[in-house]
Amino acid sequence: MKIGFTIGKFAPLHKGHQYLIEKGLREMDKFYVIIYETKVTPIPIKIRANWIKQIYPDVNVIYAKNPPSQYGLDEESVKIQTDYLKKMVKGIKVTHFYNSEPYGKFVARDLQIQEVQVDRKREKYPISGTDIRKGIKDNENFLEKIVYKDLK
Repeated sequence: MKIGFTIGKFAPLHKGHQYLIEKGLREMDKFYVIIYETKVTPIPIKIRANWIKQIYPDVNVIYAKNPPSQYGLDEESVKIQTDYLKKMVKGIKVTHFYNSEPYGKFVARDLQIQEVQVDRKREKYPISGTDIRKGIKDNENFLEKIVYKDLK
């Protein structure tokens, strides 16, 4: 059985995230989304998770509460993050990690699973959560209506 997952803040959930999730749903027997608590948005984790659940009822959502604050691509930061992810997927026999970030290769390596890079250069959907937070109205076309409604 092929079981994939992705991680993110989904602050907010946008078309780039959706493209990645949809690829995972097509290719995997089961797909998980780990959604992180974050201070970059006032939108609570439950609302962000609800966007995913409403749009993708077949996705299994895992809440990542109290995530490590240390980030980076140095070995110490990578170990802290991947140890946390190992706890998040404990008991789930994940086989694939879907992402569009440089850290993806480390997650796959440390969890001993296959990495699936999705639109890393953001050619299909040239957007990021940071861009959207800077200009919600200017980026409305990258958001589902249920997401946009919660951001107004």
